[in-house]
Amino acid sequence: MLSSSTIRTGAARGPALLLLALGLLLALTACGPSGTAGGAAAESSSRAPDAVEPLPVEPVPQLPATTASVDGRQVTVTSAERIIPLNGSLSELVFSLGLGPKVVARDVSTTFQQAAALPVITQAHDVSAEGVLSLHPTVVLADRSTGPAEAIAQIRAAGVPLLVLDDAKRLADVGPRIGTVAASLGVPDAGRQLKERTEQRIDEARAAAPAAARRPKVAFLYLRGSASVYLLGGPASGAGSLIEAVGGQDAGTAAGLTGDFTPLTSEALVKAAPDAILVMSKGLDSVGGVDGLLKLPGVAQTPAGLDRRIVSIEDGQLLSYGPRTPQVLHEIAAQLYPADAK
Repeated sequence: MLSSSTIRTGAARGPALLLLALGLLLALTACGPSGTAGGAAAESSSRAPDAVEPLPVEPVPQLPATTASVDGRQVTVTSAERIIPLNGSLSELVFSLGLGPKVVARDVSTTFQQAAALPVITQAHDVSAEGVLSLHPTVVLADRSTGPAEAIAQIRAAGVPLLVLDDAKRLADVGPRIGTVAASLGVPDAGRQLKERTEQRIDEARAAAPAAARRPKVAFLYLRGSASVYLLGGPASGAGSLIEAVGGQDAGTAAGLTGDFTPLTSEALVKAAPDAILVMSKGLDSVGGVDGLLKLPGVAQTPAGLDRRIVSIEDGQLLSYGPRTPQVLHEIAAQLYPADAK
Protein backbone atom coordinates (compact mmCIF):
# COMPACT_ATOMS: atom_id res chain seq x y z
CA MET A 1 0.00 0.00 0.00
CA LEU A 2 1.25 3.43 -0.83
CA SER A 3 2.90 5.14 2.11
CA SER A 4 0.25 7.28 3.72
CA SER A 5 2.87 9.84 4.63
CA THR A 6 3.26 10.42 0.91
CA ILE A 7 -0.48 10.82 0.64
CA ARG A 8 -0.78 13.39 3.41
CA THR A 9 2.22 15.50 2.50
CA GLY A 10 1.39 15.25 -1.18
CA ALA A 11 -2.18 16.33 -0.58
CA ALA A 12 -0.94 19.45 1.07
CA ARG A 13 0.99 20.38 -2.04
CA GLY A 14 -1.74 20.40 -4.65
CA PRO A 15 -5.08 19.20 -5.97
CA ALA A 16 -3.58 16.44 -8.10
CA LEU A 17 -2.10 14.66 -5.12
CA LEU A 18 -5.13 15.43 -3.00
CA LEU A 19 -6.98 13.04 -5.26
CA LEU A 20 -4.53 10.37 -4.21
CA ALA A 21 -6.07 10.23 -0.75
CA LEU A 22 -9.50 9.76 -2.29
CA GLY A 23 -8.09 7.06 -4.53
CA LEU A 24 -6.80 5.12 -1.56
CA LEU A 25 -10.29 4.81 -0.14
CA LEU A 26 -11.48 3.29 -3.37
CA ALA A 27 -8.45 1.04 -3.54
CA LEU A 28 -9.72 -0.94 -0.62
CA THR A 29 -12.79 -2.17 -2.43
CA ALA A 30 -12.70 -5.12 -4.75
CA CYS A 31 -11.79 -4.33 -8.33
CA GLY A 32 -12.94 -5.99 -11.53
CA PRO A 33 -11.03 -8.61 -13.52
CA SER A 34 -7.48 -7.65 -14.24
CA GLY A 35 -7.37 -8.61 -17.89
CA THR A 36 -3.65 -9.23 -17.71
CA ALA A 37 -3.31 -11.44 -20.76
CA GLY A 38 0.28 -11.00 -21.88
CA GLY A 39 3.02 -9.06 -20.12
CA ALA A 40 4.98 -9.96 -17.03
CA ALA A 41 2.27 -9.18 -14.48
CA ALA A 42 1.64 -12.28 -12.39
CA GLU A 43 -1.90 -13.42 -11.65
CA SER A 44 -2.74 -13.09 -7.97
CA SER A 45 -3.59 -16.80 -7.83
CA SER A 46 0.04 -17.68 -8.63
CA ARG A 47 1.50 -15.58 -5.84
CA ALA A 48 2.48 -16.84 -2.43
CA PRO A 49 -0.30 -16.58 0.17
CA ASP A 50 -0.69 -13.17 1.76
CA ALA A 51 0.67 -14.16 5.15
CA VAL A 52 3.47 -13.24 7.52
CA GLU A 53 6.03 -15.63 9.03
CA PRO A 54 6.23 -15.20 12.81
CA LEU A 55 9.32 -16.12 14.78
CA PRO A 56 9.05 -19.77 15.90
CA VAL A 57 8.57 -18.94 19.60
CA GLU A 58 6.21 -16.28 20.94
CA PRO A 59 8.36 -13.92 23.03
CA VAL A 60 7.48 -12.85 26.56
CA PRO A 61 7.53 -9.04 26.89
CA GLN A 62 9.78 -7.66 29.61
CA LEU A 63 8.10 -4.44 30.67
CA PRO A 64 7.99 -1.56 31.44
CA ALA A 65 9.98 -0.22 28.51
CA THR A 66 10.46 3.43 27.56
CA THR A 67 11.06 4.42 23.94
CA ALA A 68 11.59 7.77 22.23
CA SER A 69 8.70 8.68 19.95
CA VAL A 70 9.64 10.70 16.84
CA ASP A 71 7.23 13.44 17.88
CA GLY A 72 9.48 14.25 20.85
CA ARG A 73 7.78 12.26 23.59
CA GLN A 74 9.11 9.49 25.80
CA VAL A 75 6.55 6.68 25.72
CA THR A 76 6.49 4.08 28.49
CA VAL A 77 4.70 0.80 27.80
CA THR A 78 3.72 -1.23 30.87
CA SER A 79 1.66 -3.94 29.13
CA ALA A 80 1.68 -5.48 25.66
CA GLU A 81 -1.44 -7.57 26.22
CA ARG A 82 -3.61 -5.51 23.85
CA ILE A 83 -1.66 -4.03 20.92
CA ILE A 84 -3.11 -1.89 18.13
CA PRO A 85 -0.79 -1.11 15.19
CA LEU A 86 -2.30 1.63 13.05
CA ASN A 87 -0.95 0.60 9.64
CA GLY A 88 -0.22 -2.56 7.69
CA SER A 89 3.56 -2.26 7.91
CA LEU A 90 3.50 -2.06 11.70
CA SER A 91 0.97 -4.89 11.94
CA GLU A 92 3.21 -7.07 9.79
CA LEU A 93 6.13 -6.30 12.08
CA VAL A 94 4.25 -7.09 15.31
CA PHE A 95 2.93 -10.38 13.93
CA SER A 96 6.40 -11.30 12.64
CA LEU A 97 7.83 -10.75 16.12
CA GLY A 98 5.43 -13.45 17.31
CA LEU A 99 3.08 -11.08 19.12
CA GLY A 100 0.12 -11.52 16.77
CA PRO A 101 -2.06 -13.12 19.48
CA LYS A 102 -1.86 -9.84 21.41
CA VAL A 103 -3.08 -7.63 18.51
CA VAL A 104 -6.73 -6.64 18.97
CA ALA A 105 -7.47 -4.53 15.87
CA ARG A 106 -6.18 -3.64 12.41
CA ASP A 107 -6.36 -0.82 9.88
CA VAL A 108 -7.62 -1.19 6.33
CA SER A 109 -4.13 -1.70 4.88
CA THR A 110 -3.53 -4.78 7.05
CA THR A 111 -4.63 -7.49 4.66
CA PHE A 112 -2.55 -10.58 5.50
CA GLN A 113 -4.26 -13.79 6.53
CA GLN A 114 -3.42 -13.89 10.23
CA ALA A 115 -5.08 -10.51 10.84
CA ALA A 116 -8.18 -11.01 8.69
CA ALA A 117 -10.59 -11.63 11.57
CA LEU A 118 -9.58 -8.54 13.56
CA PRO A 119 -11.93 -5.52 13.75
CA VAL A 120 -11.02 -2.58 11.50
CA ILE A 121 -10.55 0.76 13.30
CA THR A 122 -9.84 3.08 10.35
CA GLN A 123 -11.83 4.53 7.51
CA ALA A 124 -9.57 4.98 4.49
CA HIS A 125 -6.43 5.97 6.43
CA ASP A 126 -8.14 8.02 9.14
CA VAL A 127 -8.07 6.51 12.60
CA SER A 128 -11.25 6.29 14.64
CA ALA A 129 -10.23 7.26 18.18
CA GLU A 130 -13.53 5.93 19.49
CA GLY A 131 -12.96 2.61 17.73
CA VAL A 132 -9.46 2.32 19.16
CA LEU A 133 -10.47 3.21 22.71
CA SER A 134 -13.45 0.86 22.68
CA LEU A 135 -10.99 -2.04 22.43
CA HIS A 136 -9.05 -0.97 25.55
CA PRO A 137 -5.54 -1.13 24.07
CA THR A 138 -2.50 -1.16 26.34
CA VAL A 139 -0.26 0.21 23.58
CA VAL A 140 -0.83 1.81 20.16
CA LEU A 141 1.78 2.01 17.38
CA ALA A 142 1.67 4.67 14.67
CA ASP A 143 3.94 6.53 12.28
CA ARG A 144 4.20 10.13 11.09
CA SER A 145 1.48 9.60 8.51
CA THR A 146 -1.12 8.41 11.03
CA GLY A 147 -3.98 10.78 11.57
CA PRO A 148 -5.98 12.82 11.97
CA ALA A 149 -4.03 14.61 14.68
CA GLU A 150 -7.21 15.01 16.73
CA ALA A 151 -7.61 11.24 16.93
CA ILE A 152 -4.02 10.76 18.07
CA ALA A 153 -4.48 13.44 20.75
CA GLN A 154 -7.72 11.84 21.92
CA ILE A 155 -6.09 8.42 22.30
CA ARG A 156 -3.21 9.92 24.26
CA ALA A 157 -5.57 11.98 26.40
CA ALA A 158 -7.23 8.73 27.44
CA GLY A 159 -3.90 7.63 28.90
CA VAL A 160 -2.99 5.04 26.27
CA PRO A 161 0.75 4.81 25.45
CA LEU A 162 1.06 5.74 21.77
CA LEU A 163 4.43 5.48 20.02
CA VAL A 164 5.04 7.31 16.73
CA LEU A 165 7.74 5.93 14.42
CA ASP A 166 9.41 7.42 11.38
CA ASP A 167 7.99 6.36 8.03
CA ALA A 168 9.99 3.68 6.22
CA LYS A 169 10.89 4.41 2.58
CA ARG A 170 14.22 2.62 2.06
CA LEU A 171 15.72 -0.79 2.69
CA ALA A 172 18.03 0.86 5.21
CA ASP A 173 14.95 1.73 7.31
CA VAL A 174 13.91 -1.90 7.85
CA GLY A 175 16.37 -2.89 10.59
CA PRO A 176 15.97 0.22 12.77
CA ARG A 177 12.17 0.01 12.48
CA ILE A 178 12.19 -3.61 13.68
CA GLY A 179 14.47 -2.71 16.57
CA THR A 180 12.34 0.23 17.71
CA VAL A 181 9.07 -1.69 17.68
CA ALA A 182 10.58 -4.70 19.43
CA ALA A 183 12.17 -2.54 22.14
CA SER A 184 8.94 -0.64 22.76
CA LEU A 185 7.04 -3.89 23.28
CA GLY A 186 9.66 -5.30 25.64
CA VAL A 187 10.99 -8.00 23.28
CA PRO A 188 14.42 -6.70 22.17
CA ASP A 189 15.86 -10.21 21.77
CA ALA A 190 13.06 -11.14 19.38
CA GLY A 191 13.76 -7.88 17.56
CA ARG A 192 17.40 -8.82 17.07
CA GLN A 193 16.38 -12.24 15.74
CA LEU A 194 13.85 -10.77 13.33
CA LYS A 195 16.25 -8.04 12.20
CA GLU A 196 18.98 -10.59 11.52
CA ARG A 197 16.61 -12.89 9.66
CA THR A 198 15.14 -10.09 7.57
CA GLU A 199 18.45 -8.43 6.67
CA GLN A 200 19.97 -11.79 5.73
CA ARG A 201 17.03 -12.51 3.44
CA ILE A 202 17.24 -9.03 1.90
CA ASP A 203 20.93 -9.63 1.15
CA GLU A 204 20.07 -13.00 -0.39
CA ALA A 205 17.34 -11.47 -2.54
CA ARG A 206 19.69 -8.76 -3.78
CA ALA A 207 22.37 -11.32 -4.59
CA ALA A 208 19.87 -13.51 -6.45
CA ALA A 209 18.75 -10.72 -8.81
CA PRO A 210 20.09 -11.36 -12.33
CA ALA A 211 23.02 -9.26 -13.46
CA ALA A 212 21.60 -7.55 -16.54
CA ALA A 213 23.91 -6.20 -19.24
CA ARG A 214 22.08 -2.87 -18.91
CA ARG A 215 20.19 -1.71 -15.86
CA PRO A 216 16.51 -1.52 -16.84
CA LYS A 217 14.70 1.71 -16.08
CA VAL A 218 11.58 1.00 -14.03
CA ALA A 219 8.77 3.52 -13.57
CA PHE A 220 6.59 3.20 -10.48
CA LEU A 221 3.03 4.20 -11.36
CA TYR A 222 0.36 4.78 -8.75
CA LEU A 223 -3.01 4.01 -10.32
CA ARG A 224 -6.57 4.34 -9.07
CA GLY A 225 -8.72 4.23 -12.16
CA SER A 226 -12.04 4.59 -10.33
CA ALA A 227 -10.84 7.98 -9.02
CA SER A 228 -8.91 8.94 -12.18
CA VAL A 229 -5.67 9.08 -10.19
CA TYR A 230 -2.60 8.34 -12.32
CA LEU A 231 0.78 9.31 -10.87
CA LEU A 232 4.43 8.74 -11.76
CA GLY A 233 6.77 8.08 -8.85
CA GLY A 234 9.80 10.23 -8.16
CA PRO A 235 12.75 9.77 -5.79
CA ALA A 236 10.60 10.02 -2.65
CA SER A 237 7.88 7.59 -3.75
CA GLY A 238 9.36 4.78 -1.68
CA ALA A 239 9.84 2.39 -4.61
CA GLY A 240 13.30 3.51 -5.73
CA SER A 241 15.18 1.53 -3.09
CA LEU A 242 13.42 -1.68 -4.15
CA ILE A 243 14.05 -1.06 -7.85
CA GLU A 244 17.73 -0.40 -7.27
CA ALA A 245 18.08 -3.49 -5.06
CA VAL A 246 17.13 -5.76 -7.97
CA GLY A 247 19.47 -4.05 -10.40
CA GLY A 248 17.16 -1.47 -11.93
CA GLN A 249 17.07 2.31 -12.15
CA ASP A 250 14.14 4.34 -10.90
CA ALA A 251 12.90 5.93 -14.12
CA GLY A 252 11.30 8.91 -12.40
CA THR A 253 14.53 9.78 -10.63
CA ALA A 254 16.54 9.28 -13.81
CA ALA A 255 14.16 11.64 -15.61
CA GLY A 256 14.87 14.40 -13.08
CA LEU A 257 11.63 14.28 -11.11
CA THR A 258 11.70 15.63 -7.56
CA GLY A 259 9.60 14.74 -4.54
CA ASP A 260 7.24 11.80 -4.37
CA PHE A 261 4.78 11.83 -7.29
CA THR A 262 3.87 13.87 -10.34
CA PRO A 263 0.72 13.56 -12.46
CA LEU A 264 1.14 11.00 -15.22
CA THR A 265 1.36 12.64 -18.66
CA SER A 266 2.60 11.51 -22.06
CA GLU A 267 5.45 14.01 -21.80
CA ALA A 268 6.56 12.73 -18.41
CA LEU A 269 6.52 9.13 -19.58
CA VAL A 270 8.38 9.91 -22.79
CA LYS A 271 11.08 11.61 -20.73
CA ALA A 272 11.23 8.70 -18.28
CA ALA A 273 11.29 6.11 -21.11
CA PRO A 274 10.87 3.13 -18.76
CA ASP A 275 11.86 -0.37 -19.83
CA ALA A 276 9.37 -1.74 -17.28
CA ILE A 277 6.50 -0.43 -15.19
CA LEU A 278 5.96 -1.29 -11.52
CA VAL A 279 2.42 -1.09 -10.15
CA MET A 280 0.32 -2.31 -7.25
CA SER A 281 -2.03 -5.15 -8.11
CA LYS A 282 -5.26 -3.36 -7.18
CA GLY A 283 -4.12 -0.32 -9.09
CA LEU A 284 -3.57 -2.47 -12.16
CA ASP A 285 -7.00 -4.04 -11.68
CA SER A 286 -8.56 -0.58 -11.37
CA VAL A 287 -7.51 0.41 -14.89
CA GLY A 288 -8.54 -2.88 -16.49
CA GLY A 289 -5.31 -4.84 -16.28
CA VAL A 290 -2.39 -4.56 -18.68
CA ASP A 291 -4.66 -3.81 -21.63
CA GLY A 292 -6.23 -0.93 -19.76
CA LEU A 293 -2.87 0.35 -18.56
CA LEU A 294 -1.66 0.55 -22.16
CA LYS A 295 -4.53 2.93 -22.92
CA LEU A 296 -3.29 5.53 -20.44
CA PRO A 297 -1.51 8.53 -22.02
CA GLY A 298 1.92 7.63 -23.34
CA VAL A 299 2.18 4.16 -21.78
CA ALA A 300 1.89 2.17 -25.01
CA GLN A 301 4.66 4.26 -26.60
CA THR A 302 7.25 3.49 -23.93
CA PRO A 303 9.66 0.53 -24.20
CA ALA A 304 7.75 -1.00 -21.26
CA GLY A 305 4.43 -0.63 -23.05
CA LEU A 306 5.74 -1.97 -26.33
CA ASP A 307 7.07 -5.06 -24.54
CA ARG A 308 4.13 -5.31 -22.10
CA ARG A 309 6.75 -5.48 -19.36
CA ILE A 310 4.63 -4.88 -16.28
CA VAL A 311 5.56 -5.82 -12.71
CA SER A 312 2.56 -6.11 -10.37
CA ILE A 313 2.96 -6.52 -6.59
CA GLU A 314 0.28 -6.80 -3.91
CA ASP A 315 -0.72 -3.43 -2.45
CA GLY A 316 -0.16 -4.38 1.17
CA GLN A 317 3.32 -5.73 0.52
CA LEU A 318 5.10 -3.49 -1.98
CA LEU A 319 6.05 -0.56 0.26
CA SER A 320 5.73 -2.22 3.66
CA TYR A 321 9.52 -2.16 4.27
CA GLY A 322 9.47 -4.89 6.86
CA PRO A 323 9.91 -8.65 7.31
CA ARG A 324 8.23 -9.44 3.97
CA THR A 325 10.39 -7.10 1.95
CA PRO A 326 12.73 -9.95 0.87
CA GLN A 327 9.70 -11.67 -0.66
CA VAL A 328 8.83 -8.44 -2.48
CA LEU A 329 12.36 -8.21 -3.92
CA HIS A 330 12.22 -11.80 -5.16
CA GLU A 331 8.86 -11.18 -6.82
CA ILE A 332 9.95 -7.94 -8.49
CA ALA A 333 13.06 -9.66 -9.85
CA ALA A 334 11.09 -12.68 -11.09
CA GLN A 335 8.69 -10.46 -13.03
CA LEU A 336 11.32 -7.97 -14.19
CA TYR A 337 13.62 -10.69 -15.53
CA PRO A 338 11.21 -13.53 -16.45
CA ALA A 339 13.75 -15.26 -18.72
CA ASP A 340 16.08 -15.62 -15.72
CA ALA A 341 13.44 -16.77 -13.24
CA LYS A 342 14.09 -20.25 -11.91
